Amino acid sequence: MVSIRTSDSNFQNVFDELLNRGKMDMEHVASIVKTIIDEIRLDKDAALMTHIAKFDRWTPVSGSELKINPDDMKTAYEELEPALKSALHLAYDRIRTYHEKQLPRSWFDTEANGTILGQKVTPVDRAGLYIPGGKAAYPSSLLMNVIPAQVAGVEHIVVCTPTPDNEPNDLLLAACHLCGVSEVFKVGGASAIAAMAYGTQSIPKVDVITGPGNIFVATAKKMVFGEVNIDMIAGPSEIGVLADDSANPEHIAIDLLSQAEHDEMASSILITPSQAFADACALEIERWLKKLPREEIARKSIEDRAAIIVTESMEEAVKLMNCIAPEHLEVATNNPFELLASIKHAGAIFLGHNTPEAIGDYVAGPNHTLPTGGTAKFYSPLGVENFMKKSSIISFSKQAINEIGEACALIAHTEGLGAHEASVRCRLDK
Repeated sequence: MVSIRTSDSNFQNVFDELLNRGKMDMEHVASIVKTIIDEIRLDKDAALMTHIAKFDRWTPVSGSELKINPDDMKTAYEELEPALKSALHLAYDRIRTYHEKQLPRSWFDTEANGTILGQKVTPVDRAGLYIPGGKAAYPSSLLMNVIPAQVAGVEHIVVCTPTPDNEPNDLLLAACHLCGVSEVFKVGGASAIAAMAYGTQSIPKVDVITGPGNIFVATAKKMVFGEVNIDMIAGPSEIGVLADDSANPEHIAIDLLSQAEHDEMASSILITPSQAFADACALEIERWLKKLPREEIARKSIEDRAAIIVTESMEEAVKLMNCIAPEHLEVATNNPFELLASIKHAGAIFLGHNTPEAIGDYVAGPNHTLPTGGTAKFYSPLGVENFMKKSSIISFSKQAINEIGEACALIAHTEGLGAHEASVRCRLDK
């Protein structure tokens, strides 16, 4: 873990490395991913079954084996412990309520001369959702991807998730049943992205693909973009914390570790104007590392990708955090809303001493699929609009085209587009 003051002579070099954390090395997997995509595009289900045998250690003998039986999802749901079932329902309800408030509306505006301008918002026909599996399964990610698609009005939702050794995760199956999803396929990695982008005999082609994944999934999403739309190209998880000495160092240390335990490549960054608080946090991080079930992963992340920066002021701390543009940003001060106006770039902002990042992962309501690696400067969290598109509405009356058609024809003439010019002039009163 890097611990540094902004006044140190080598600070800029260290900070530049933090800013470059989002550069995933896609080059070394690009050729592998391209081969996978080409094989799926050409050989469809046959290629899928070959890839599953290679990567997930089981061999389906027909395309029908790729689909998970909805009855298995129902059984998994019914066998949930009551407390866990209640927790999933709480998460579902809160996520749905939040995303319903995002729903964009169609609108129309009529001008005095009879011109009607507007916007028509419609959902895509098919959405493909990738939910990671393998080392861990994340039913929360299923909720976060399915619910906004459903709120948007998508009629056909397809889910792909890897099932190593042909053993689906029961909690993920239960979440599928809770969400009412029936098209779930046992396909993972770049193969799943290619299958949803191009379609196979078993898996339908979709219009948009969303969901997190490893570097192979991210690279595949980047390669199929244009054939389908995608949500974002997300990298390893990360957290930034702005804190002063009013914060509890133990709480902040655990919050930083909540991302470190995800992945060895995760980034945890604390920026504070208090050297005493920074020192106390560093001690608490080490104390808590020894308690974590995933200590090895978290320790590797902290050693290689964590940083504590001590600034001259909170104003300087906010400016540096805006440069970092973290996926998750906690503001641990007594008056966090006073800083909100100055915060420009973050995927999700957690305000106050009682708002750990983990609350947003599960039950707060906002989506936890967020831009990483500094892309919060231009990407937004996954939401309802990722599953919708807009059409412009234009209707001119005879009076309206007579009033402004000449200006249109003149611009078309200047651009040398004769048919454009004529298509307007033939409608104007002589």
